[in-house]
Amino acid sequence: MRVVIAGGHGKIAQLLHRELTGRGDTAVGLIRNPDHAPALRAAGAHPVVADLEHADIDEITAHLADADAVVFAAGAGPGSGAARKDTVDRAAAGLLADAAQRAGTRRYLLISSMGVDDAPPAGTDDVFAAYLRAKKAAEDDLTARDLDWTVLRPGRLTDDPPTGRITLARHVPAGAVTRTDVARVLVALLYHPASAGAILELVGGNTPIADAVTAVDHR
Repeated sequence: MRVVIAGGHGKIAQLLHRELTGRGDTAVGLIRNPDHAPALRAAGAHPVVADLEHADIDEITAHLADADAVVFAAGAGPGSGAARKDTVDRAAAGLLADAAQRAGTRRYLLISSMGVDDAPPAGTDDVFAAYLRAKKAAEDDLTARDLDWTVLRPGRLTDDPPTGRITLARHVPAGAVTRTDVARVLVALLYHPASAGAILELVGGNTPIADAVTAVDHR
C-alpha cells in the first residue's frame, strides 16, 4: 500500500511512517520544511516538499499519483495563532481532499480531536477554541464528500510507551492515548475498509487494537 501523509514531520506521522514501512508499505510524507527530509528518510518514508498552505490543487494532486490512501496528520502546532489553525487544520485538510478526489484516491483518514462536537466552554483559550472549530470544520467538509473517509479523534496524546490496548467507538469517555498506539490504529484502519464512513474516538483501554478495529463496521 502506498500512503501519502500530510504533516509528514509530525510526531504521529513519523511513527506512522515506521509502522507502514515496517510491514512493507510505502510511506510518502508531505513536509513544508525541506530541512525535515532527513528525519523522514530515517523513518523509512519518502519526503516530498509541499506547503499545503500555499500549494494549489494541481501540485498536490500530482503528489497523490498511485496513492492508495491519504492521511491528514498536519496541524499548525504549538505557538501558532488562530489564523493558522484555520489555514492548516481546516483549509489544508480540504485541499488534500480536493486533490484526493481529483487523483482518484478514495481512502482518506483524518486525524481530528475529541471535544470538537461541543462549543468551546466559556473561558477557553482563543487559540485552542479556534483549533477545535477548525478541526470540526475539516470533519464537516470531509464527511460531506464522496470519499472512503474515516475520522479518528484521539484523546489527550502522550509519548508514553504503547500499550496496544485501546477503547475505540463513536463516543468514549475522556482519556489519554499514546501516539504510538494512535499510529498503529491508523494502520489497522487503513487495512479495515469497513471502517470507512465512521467517526471514531480513541483513548487507551483494555481491547487489543486489532480486535477494536475489527469491531468497527460502518457498512
